[in-house]
Amino acid sequence: MYTVPKLEDFSPAALDAAAAELLAALVAESHAAADPRSFEEFRNRWMARKNGVLTQVNDLWLKAAPSPAKRDVGQRVNALKQRAEALVAEAEQLAATAALGSKLKSETIDISLPGIERPLGVRHPVLRTLDELISVFVKMGYSVAEGPEVESDYYNFEALNFPPNHPARDTQDTLFIANQEQRAQRDRLLLRTHTSPVQIRTMEKLVPPVRVICPGKVHRNDAPDATHSPVFHQLEGLCVDTNITFGDLKGTLDHAMKSLFGSAVKTSFRPSFFPFTEPSVEVSISCPFCGGKGCRPCKQSGWIELLGAGMVDPNVFGFVDYDPKKLSGFAFGMGVERLAMMTYNVDDIQQFFYGDMRFLEQFA
Repeated sequence: MYTVPKLEDFSPAALDAAAAELLAALVAESHAAADPRSFEEFRNRWMARKNGVLTQVNDLWLKAAPSPAKRDVGQRVNALKQRAEALVAEAEQLAATAALGSKLKSETIDISLPGIERPLGVRHPVLRTLDELISVFVKMGYSVAEGPEVESDYYNFEALNFPPNHPARDTQDTLFIANQEQRAQRDRLLLRTHTSPVQIRTMEKLVPPVRVICPGKVHRNDAPDATHSPVFHQLEGLCVDTNITFGDLKGTLDHAMKSLFGSAVKTSFRPSFFPFTEPSVEVSISCPFCGGKGCRPCKQSGWIELLGAGMVDPNVFGFVDYDPKKLSGFAFGMGVERLAMMTYNVDDIQQFFYGDMRFLEQFA
């Protein structure tokens, strides 16, 4: 086994001879390190900081060299260290390969056994319903637009024709961001109560014709119960062009409902009121579960109210520099959770948000 000698002669010839002897021993021992255990011994013997061979070379050769020879000795010591590090790395790879081969030989692998199946997650029932809704309207030529959940009063209320004293602006209905009192009313921030602000932002950017749907999460200060949640999802739609009529609205929604619930479903339009549409309607469909005869989901009425809609109020066009004398349009909006509850026969909206795997696994 190689032992580092003390040098008496520091001439270039003597240094070259000592370095060659050390290098030969290093190569021989690296070849002998053929398994993890012998490699570990080899590495510690040569690379250990306290008493490794390279540490001894540094002490016995470099530190002991006279000043005129330190440069030559230092160059040779550095070259030896680099060569040693390279050989240690090669020996480690060879030892690891040998260990793997030995392990494979000692193990019996039955390739006929099935692999370990990784259970994959599935889309949440609310998102699955939302995807289906989006697919229906995309096939009708609508594009998808998104916007921020933290909105300003201007986009959430003012630009949608909500007057300053409208009850929807009250903190009992809307979740406002704290410490906004010093801002002007229109600049105050809140969690959007509907996805209608996306319609305003879209009309600000686009020149008609506009056909867009706005899916997303909304927030209202509602106490959670079987039919209400402070967080839920909406899908709203907007169509603006020349000569858009109420008949276009009825035809669009009737086609969408038939695409979702079957061609036998009928639609019903009942007058209502929304600040941003005039005229406004509530849209119901004949119960897809009982065919209109009356059952528990439709409360024995034969009809299920699904969404609100109407022709865009000309005042809204004024906020986006659209000419109401040349343009008209319609808008609609629906709650996604309500459709999901109908589709999957769920009687409590809170089940969608509890994260209970026993509930969610039913939809896998």
